[in-house]
Amino acid sequence: MRIELADPRGVIRESYRIEGIGAPECRSIFLDWAIGLPEGIDPQRALRRLLAEHAAAAPDHPMTAVLRAGLNAGPQARRRGGAHGRRS
Repeated sequence: MRIELADPRGVIRESYRIEGIGAPECRSIFLDWAIGLPEGIDPQRALRRLLAEHAAAAPDHPMTAVLRAGLNAGPQARRRGGAHGRRS
C-alpha cells in the first residue's frame, strides 16, 4: 500500500513533526485519521504501512504507541443492560 493511501491527508505524518506532542493529542489525531480514512481502505493494513513508514525512525514517539495500540483487537462487544439484562 502506498503511504498516500494509508495517510491521505497527511495527519499522521504531521503528528510526527510536532515538537512536544503528547499521547492525548496523538489519540485525537488518530481518531481524526480513522474517521477520514477513505472507504475501501483496510484500516489494519494502513496502520501496518504507517508503522513501517514512521516507527523505526521514532520508536519512542507517542504516535508510534497509538498506532501500535490501534493494531490490537478492541474489546469484545457485549450486552450491557436493557430488558434482557434485568431479567438475567
